[in-house]
Amino acid sequence: MSLIYLLESSSILFISSAFILGLLVGSFLNVVIHRLPLIMQREWTEQYHELSGSTVPPTEKLTLSKPRSRCPHCGHAINSLENIPLVSYLLLKGRCHGCQAPISKRYPLVELLTAIISAFVAWHFGFSVAAGGALLFSWALIALIFIDIDHQLLPDTITLPLLWLGLLFNLFTVFADIHSAVIGAIVGYLSLWLVYHGFRLVTGKEGMGYGDFKLLAALGAWMGWQALPMIVLLSSLVGALVGISLILLKKQTRENPIPFGPFLTAAGWLALIWGDTLVSGYLRWSGLS
Repeated sequence: MSLIYLLESSSILFISSAFILGLLVGSFLNVVIHRLPLIMQREWTEQYHELSGSTVPPTEKLTLSKPRSRCPHCGHAINSLENIPLVSYLLLKGRCHGCQAPISKRYPLVELLTAIISAFVAWHFGFSVAAGGALLFSWALIALIFIDIDHQLLPDTITLPLLWLGLLFNLFTVFADIHSAVIGAIVGYLSLWLVYHGFRLVTGKEGMGYGDFKLLAALGAWMGWQALPMIVLLSSLVGALVGISLILLKKQTRENPIPFGPFLTAAGWLALIWGDTLVSGYLRWSGLS
């Protein structure tokens, strides 16, 4: 009896497998969230020195796989037993084995969040191509959310492959027909591009970054242009409520920008899961149906 047959015939096994896979992917996403902005920063520094003709300062080679993860406090190299998703954090009681410094709670939270979302996607879509696509989509969005929160950056190395992957899945009409997906990618990019330049023309300030344009284009490529109004409306509404709340609680000032990417990604994920229901509700609410 093949593994594929077992996963297809047993929803419990499929959901459980997705949860475990989510833990492993979540561990990798922690590396992506931490290292990818550093890798990009080093590349920009090297390009600057090359253009200016100056010497590039020597640094340790950094990739997503090398060097091995280390404690930022004592430099203790984390071995395999100390790197088991969620389990190692609990066994170590949230502290470094080498120096007993506290380990950031974000690491197990990202692993657990990824596992829960993966299991939910498996339950929602069942064993199908759509489930595989939704898992890849969800994992990319989790990385984008935390990178944008930390650095106000949505890396092209994630948003652009996400866009092309959405078009690839929709060649086979997995989430939308290819005609709607292509228009969604175009409209998604141009709509925020126009908002950006209109806002800058009126205020002289930049309201968002180009990464937001590419992210909305990717969401349009996955779900088609029909989902875009609801995604923009939902993300803008939640973003405004969160921003106002932070200002009232004095956790944020008007001068410090709040990244828009996390709200776009959350709205995009909701649209992928409950797109038809949300779009139908939006059309009824707006009086368009």
